Amino acid sequence: MPSRPVGTPTRGTTNPNRLRRMDRWIAATLAGRLRGADDPVAVDLGYGAAPWTAVELLGRLRTVRPDAEVVGVEIDPARVAAAVPYERPGLSFRHGGFEVPLPGGRRPLLIRAANVLRQYDESQVAAVWAGLCGRLAPGGLLVEGTCDEIGRRHVWVTLGPAGPQTVTFAARLGSLDRPSDLAERLPKALIHRNVPGERVHAFLTAFDRAWATAAPFAALGARQRWTRAAAALSDAGWPLTDGPRRWRHGEVTVRWEALAPGG
Repeated sequence: MPSRPVGTPTRGTTNPNRLRRMDRWIAATLAGRLRGADDPVAVDLGYGAAPWTAVELLGRLRTVRPDAEVVGVEIDPARVAAAVPYERPGLSFRHGGFEVPLPGGRRPLLIRAANVLRQYDESQVAAVWAGLCGRLAPGGLLVEGTCDEIGRRHVWVTLGPAGPQTVTFAARLGSLDRPSDLAERLPKALIHRNVPGERVHAFLTAFDRAWATAAPFAALGARQRWTRAAAALSDAGWPLTDGPRRWRHGEVTVRWEALAPGG
């Protein structure tokens, strides 16, 4: 293991409930693996200047697995020192970076890296993803993405040891004029690819078109309009991996290869 943490400090911006959409999706998606895990430990990587996101992640995972644990990992030692008073059984904080320094050789079932890679170059993302996935327990997941300051709009990629699997778009639907408003929150691997000729641009264009077609359902609420638009995307052949139950939460998840860079 490197003698110094791998990576650079983030801005540290954090707010209570900023990652609630991601957390709820994780708790639902990872539920079966959490219940079956011998060591249900998760890492909140780069939690920032305050420990709220780690505290909240623990609470949400424990609705599924009461003995789940969360380790907050931060590259800034001052942030770790500030978080230590919040430690309790199942919640701890460690100084580190992309090497994910868990004691005793433990491997996490989940690594959540929210708003961490935003400051890196796109060319660095694949290596970071590979390194983090190499730290996962068998069957584990890396969830990496970006959200706005108060968690209204969020896009994340889910990865396993074999690489990227899905991309999830999630929003407080009342904050959107159209689905492509989420483009500003695309993860680093995709944000510069939202241009004509790239798959992610084609997807967001199709989503906007479906949203416009579903305009008559706006009278029933944004949730109904979003659900109808998502159904239209699925009918058009976009490989969505979820269905109405998750769409009603303001989410849509699509297979990575449908959006991957490369046109």
